[in-house]
Amino acid sequence: MQRFMRSFESPRYLLKWVFLSTLIGCIAGLGAIAFYAAIHFSTSVFLGGMVGYQPPEPAGEGETVVTSFWAAAHPWLLPLVTALGGLIAGIIVFTFAPEAEGHGTDAAIAAFHEGKSIRARIPLIKLVASAITIGTGGSAGREGPAAQISAGFGSILGSVLRLDAQDRRIALATGIGAGIGAIFRAPLGGAILAAEILYRDDLEVEALIPALLASIVGYSIFGAWSGWDPIFATPNNLAFSSPPQLIYYVVLGLLCGLVGRLYSNGFYGITHIFHHIPLPTGSSQPSVDCW
Repeated sequence: MQRFMRSFESPRYLLKWVFLSTLIGCIAGLGAIAFYAAIHFSTSVFLGGMVGYQPPEPAGEGETVVTSFWAAAHPWLLPLVTALGGLIAGIIVFTFAPEAEGHGTDAAIAAFHEGKSIRARIPLIKLVASAITIGTGGSAGREGPAAQISAGFGSILGSVLRLDAQDRRIALATGIGAGIGAIFRAPLGGAILAAEILYRDDLEVEALIPALLASIVGYSIFGAWSGWDPIFATPNNLAFSSPPQLIYYVVLGLLCGLVGRLYSNGFYGITHIFHHIPLPTGSSQPSVDCW
């Protein structure tokens, strides 16, 4: 009986998660709007205003033309602006929320498995620091911050409503999927990611339905503001025309997997090295930790 009451076959349990997922999705959509706007504002101020360079955007969001970096008004300022962004982000993170360092999905996954709540200030700190890092040309992406912003609200909501430990974990996972589904305009992808990113060899099946609902809501809010076009365009001449092409896809997949593994090992290896560099008390760590 207890197992039935905690399954989506129970109308009461289903209605509860429709309500919770809708709330999480609303915050995910609004958070995606705020994060997107903050990135563009930071980019226009630092890269556009100081360096005089406008980076290309995905096809669904703007111009995809890659202009020569040396055509910028002050190309020599880019290393200085990027270092400045890392310094500002580092000061913000390590002053107000040291646990917001690193990749946002890592922190959210750790909170899920350790059963810890995400502090209320984390989403805001992550949003500001990540927008500055990206806007100054730092090597960072949207997925981690978007996931941690929405996961933070899911965790806060679980604490405010005094959900039990399992429901708090599902709310946090739901936030991860909703944030990524909204910012990348891919609600189904966000829901699947929420269920599979938490484990190496397993799925959090109970998070799938709440994450899908929240991702759809978040995507709807963000799409109503930014547009409904897919963020990445597919070339018109791209088509599968013969079975031998599958061989190239297999080779491409293997190469992408190897490059991804190399990048991951390199990133965490460099992070480990910087963590063991002695720094004066109170100073901020390098910007490699701030996104």
